[in-house]
Amino acid sequence: MLAPRLYDEVRSLLGTSGPNRRRVFPFDKPASVRGNLPLVDAYLQAGLDALGDATRMAIFQKLADGPTAVNELARTLPVSRPAVSQHLRVLKDAGLVTDSKAGTRRLYRLNPEGVARLRAHFDQMWTNAMTAFQATAEQEPMGEKHGKHRGKQSANPGRRSRST
Repeated sequence: MLAPRLYDEVRSLLGTSGPNRRRVFPFDKPASVRGNLPLVDAYLQAGLDALGDATRMAIFQKLADGPTAVNELARTLPVSRPAVSQHLRVLKDAGLVTDSKAGTRRLYRLNPEGVARLRAHFDQMWTNAMTAFQATAEQEPMGEKHGKHRGKQSANPGRRSRST
């Protein structure tokens, strides 16, 4: 059950209480997102989710070679033609694939905008990772536990010690 205060707020938003009973829907009020929650690109998330399936990833990789019909894709995969069509629909809904009619067939190809969205995401992620790595690599070693034998050089660097 909703807490009484929340219940009253929902009732007031829906206009089911009070003397004027005017309906006010939640979308009539400005939406707010908590400051610590990142805004998620829905198409990006859908694309990542779609490529999380091994069969869809295989289809995506085959389409990178150029436009292909469903029958041609189905011949190269261990799933049925209807299953390939369903996977293509998911990829299309995620914005990663487009289709066009060519005679009696439908040709599927990668959607350049969807691929660009994925690439931009991974480029940014890689840039952030490399920047963090560079910042860490440029820091001074912390204490003796990091590289405590660094200053000591053996008289014979090529000779291994016999004590094991």
